[in-house]
Amino acid sequence: MTHPRDWKVLDTGGPGPFVTSAVYATADGRRVSWNSREHRKAARGPREGEPVWWRPRSSQWWMAVLFALGSTCFFVGGLVSQWAAANHGDLGLIFFVGSIFFTSASYMQYAEAVNSRRSLDDPHAALRWRPASWEPGRIDWLAALVQFIGTLFFNVTTFVAMKHGFDTHQLNRRVWKPDVVGSIAFLVSSELAYAEVCHRWVSFRNRDLSWWIVALNMLGSIAFGLSAIGAFTEPASGQAVSSHLANGGTSFGGLCFLAGSLLLMPEAARASANQREQAAASPAAAPAR
Repeated sequence: MTHPRDWKVLDTGGPGPFVTSAVYATADGRRVSWNSREHRKAARGPREGEPVWWRPRSSQWWMAVLFALGSTCFFVGGLVSQWAAANHGDLGLIFFVGSIFFTSASYMQYAEAVNSRRSLDDPHAALRWRPASWEPGRIDWLAALVQFIGTLFFNVTTFVAMKHGFDTHQLNRRVWKPDVVGSIAFLVSSELAYAEVCHRWVSFRNRDLSWWIVALNMLGSIAFGLSAIGAFTEPASGQAVSSHLANGGTSFGGLCFLAGSLLLMPEAARASANQREQAAASPAAAPAR
C-alpha cells in the first residue's frame, strides 16, 4: 500500500512476508491505521444511511448473496442425501447449481481484490476496472485466487457426478479427485483469509466480526475436506468410506459458509463506518512522535 510522501510508517503487521496492517503518522499530526481487509470492504460498503441488507446495486452485496445461495444448495443437498430414496439426478443438479453460485461469487471476490485501491493518497480517485492481475505478494489476492480455482474443481466434480454408469476407478478419478483438490484449495484459501484478518497465522479474536467470518469459512472448509474423505469409493466393496461423513460434512460445511456469507453484509457496513470515523477524526487527536 502506497501512501503520501510526507507520511511516516510507524508500524506494520502481518503473517510471514505479507503486510496486512499498518499505522502511519500524517504531516498534520494524525495517526492513520490501515487494515487490508477493512480497506477493501469499506471501498464498496454501504454509504451512510444506506441499508445494510438490501443493496442490489452493489457488487459486494451480490457477492454475499451468491455465496449464500451456493451454501444453501450444499446444505440442503447434503441433508437430502441422507435419505436413500432421494433422486440421484436431482441431487446432482442441486450440487452443480450450488457450485456455479460459488464460482460466480468467488470470481467477484477475486475481482474485488484485483480492483482494491493501492494508494492512500486520494481515496476518491476513479479506478479503471481490471478483470485479473498478478500479485502473489498480497495475501488477500492469493486467498481469493485459490478459492476461485477450488470452485472450478467443484464445478467439475458436481457436473460429472450427475452422470451414471461409472465403475469404482472412474468414480474416484473423475469425481473424487477433483473434489479433493477443490477441498484442499478451500482449506488453503481459508487459512490465508484467516491470517489476513488475524495478522498472524493463528489467533483467536471472537469479538471481531471479520474473525467470525473467516473462522466460519475455515470450519466449513474443514467439513468439506472431511466430506471428501468420506466420499472415497473403496475398490473392494464399491461403496463410499462413509456416506454419513460425506453427506454430513457437505451439509455442515454449507451451513458454515451460509452463516459466513450473510455476515459479509454487516461487515462491509462496519468497515465503511470505521473509515468515515477515521476521516472525520481531529488532526490533533493523536499527535505524531
